[in-house]
Order: sequence, then C-alpha cells, then structure tokens
Amino acid sequence: MRSWQLREMEVADSTADLVILGGGSGGYACALRAAELGRSVVLVEKDKLGGTCLHRGCIPTKALLHAAEVADAAREGDQIGVKSSLAGIDMVGVNSYKDGVVGRLYKGLQSLVSSRGISYVPGSGTYVADGPGGGAVVVDGQRYLGRHVVLATGSYARTLPGLEIGGRIITSDQALTLDEVPERVVVLGGGVIGVEFASVWRSFGADVTVVEALPRLVPNEDEFASKQLERAFRRRKIKAKTRVRFTGATQNDTGVTVTLESGETLGGDLLLVAVGRGPNTAGHGYEEAGVRMNRGFVLTDERLRTNLPNVYAVGDIVPGLQLAHRGFQQGIFVAEEVAGLNPPVIDEAGIPRVTYCEPEVASVGLTEAQARARYGEVQTLVYDLAGNGKSQILRTAGAVKLVKAGAKGTSGPVVGVHMVGARVGELIGEAQLIYNWDACAEDVAPLIHAHPTQTEALGEAHLALAGKPLHTHG
Repeated sequence: MRSWQLREMEVADSTADLVILGGGSGGYACALRAAELGRSVVLVEKDKLGGTCLHRGCIPTKALLHAAEVADAAREGDQIGVKSSLAGIDMVGVNSYKDGVVGRLYKGLQSLVSSRGISYVPGSGTYVADGPGGGAVVVDGQRYLGRHVVLATGSYARTLPGLEIGGRIITSDQALTLDEVPERVVVLGGGVIGVEFASVWRSFGADVTVVEALPRLVPNEDEFASKQLERAFRRRKIKAKTRVRFTGATQNDTGVTVTLESGETLGGDLLLVAVGRGPNTAGHGYEEAGVRMNRGFVLTDERLRTNLPNVYAVGDIVPGLQLAHRGFQQGIFVAEEVAGLNPPVIDEAGIPRVTYCEPEVASVGLTEAQARARYGEVQTLVYDLAGNGKSQILRTAGAVKLVKAGAKGTSGPVVGVHMVGARVGELIGEAQLIYNWDACAEDVAPLIHAHPTQTEALGEAHLALAGKPLHTHG
C-alpha cells in the first residue's frame, strides 16, 4: 500500500490522462487498459477494488450457487447409483469457501493495478467540473486533475419506500453473510437476484416463496424462458406468486410476516428484498457539476460521453443492462476511445445475459417480442434438451429457442438465442458469436460440435432452423 501512496503524492499536483472515479468492473478495466496504452491513470475507490461484482455480487453469489449444486448432487446421488447423502449445510464452511475465492481474486486484482503503474487513491471521491480537460476528483480535500474523467461509481441494492432494512428484512448484501440456513424465506422480486438466492436456499433445504409483481419470473427474458424456469421451480417446490403486489412487512424476534395486496400473508424467517439495483450517483457531485441525469442514472451517447466535455460514464450508472461484463467492456471501450483507437460501438443486445439459478437461464440478442417489433415477421424454433445426450447425462430439462429475422423459407440472421437448462451459461459464448456476427442458421448448421456436449443442442437447433432437423421433428 505504501508504494501506491507514494504514487498518489506524485500525481496529486499534476494532471493525469484519466482520473477514474470507481474501482469496480468498469473502473478497473478502464484503468488497466488505459495504462496498457501508455496513459497515466488515477483510480479512486472508496471501498475495495473490484466493487460490487467481486465483493457483494457476481463472485460470492456464484460461489454460493456452486455450493448449492454440490448439495443437490450429494442429496440426489442415489438416483444415479452413487451412495451419498446430505448430512447438512455448514454455513461457516460455505462462507469460508466463498470468502477464499473472493480473497484470492482481490489479491490478484490489487497486484495487477499496482504492477501497471496506476495511481490508486483510497477514499470517497467527488467530481468537480473545473480544471483542465475533464475536470477533477476531490478526495479528502486533495484534487486529482484529469484530461479525461470517467464516472464509474456502480450501484446499490434497492429497497422499497417505507420498508426498513434490518433484522429479518435483508438485501443481497446481508444475504451473503448469513451464518445459518433459514427454514423459510420470502423473496421479494423474481428477477435475476431473487431467483438466484431462491435457488441457493432451496438447495440448502429452505422452504422458499418468490413474490413478483410482474406477470412472470425473470421478466426481462423471453417469455419462453420464464415458462421453462417457472416449470422447473415448481418441480423443485419453489413457490412463485406472480402478478402480486407487496404491501408491507412486520417482524419480531422469531420471524417476519409479509402482506400482499390480495390480503394474503406469508410467514418466514427472513424477507429478502431483491427488487433490483439503483445507480450509486448521489453524493459524488454529478448533479452539482452539471452532468445530465435521469432518475439517478448518468446519460451518455453511444460512445459513453456525458454532456460535459471529456467526461465519460460506464457501468451500472449508465441506463441499460446492469451486468459486470457490460461495465468491464465499457471501461475498455472508453480507454481505447480516449487513446484515439475509435473502437466499435457496443451493441447492448449483443451482450450475453445469464441467470445462474438451477436451471440456468442464458440469452443473447432479441426476445421474440422485440424481434417482431423490429422486423415484423420472424421464425422461431425450440429444441428440447431431451434430445441432447449430455443433458440426459446431467439429468436436466430445458430447451434452446432461436429467433430468426424474416418469415419461414427466407434467409435471415439469428437475432435471438434463449436457453434454459443446467450449465447453459457455458453455451453463451458460441451463442453471442452467432448473434454478433449476424450468422444465419445455414452458417451454423455445418459447424461440428463435439459429442457428447450440450453445445450440440445449439448445433441441432440451427440444423432444424436451416431445414435439416435430425434429432428433432421438423
């Protein structure tokens, strides 16, 4: 840390090429790429490098989901002739495993930032729009001047007006540090965060009810994916109440009671509030400096420029998908933009999306409804994983859905790929290439997929869409 502090003092009275406010996925990716391109960089972070993704989001939640997968495998071993059973869940051990993963990645990230000559400034920063170029970030009274400034302050767990977080009413932040498995949980919100925690707790043995005001779970996904997931959750005995509004919650020493608009009440040991994430922009000086905003989000053009000269914004504070890999790529984009490399504009629809519950939901491109709105006529094809050998081995149910632009019998690109099933998140790499390269089914059909793998399901789906179905009815 001492060497970072020395570099901090060296840069304090000079102007850096980039001053980046926020060291999460978008901020640190921007810093690393800019330093790689020979730019001087100051990186300001009030908490820990890696931000929400590394410490309170993607990495720790996926560690819990892997522990849940192991628990399910132990519980279900007899079904495949393996004499195993689940004796219980040791949350101290689970948390130790989870924290170990986070700690190793955090240490590696610290080493990367230090080795690239990036001036790291710990502390809460405020943006001010005076000074050369993009302005400055002020930390504890010290100004860090930048020819360009990148705003990357991330997001926070939203709650609802009048609902106080504390005790038995928690957000995902507190859910990651529980020292015991609850017996009964109510999850408020059926989006990505809600269904992932619902999946973990069910695998750990809890009774789980998900409450979602919208008509279906994972409502941002294609309706096909929602139906597949809801069916799978019913098989797992995860209860889902959709089209139901939450009206209040009360708690005492023994539990929490949730009241719905219908008058129904639900009891549990915990209420997880998983109603999305809000932009972490308050208190950083954005509005005072004149940054154009809307409902707390920083508005940018397609090249991630704000309305102020030489000021950019990346990650969860920019309207759109709140995904770590989106922020990561935006950070790289801005570093290359500042360096004059003129990188191609990021297509938001081309960003892969994965919900890591059991079964997983993975998609890229347009939903069927979005494609019909854009193209008028579309063709869809659903390939059931029952026809895939590896899926049978894994004992998973699900399907792959393709959405093609244009009517049946015409040639057109595949503009949407939607998948539900165990481990389908691992298939999204090929799927995003298909979408982003404007591939047609006829382009993918001749490609050879290793057997037996679940990637064959993508190949078979494209064979069928190209009019050459093998393990499916045309």
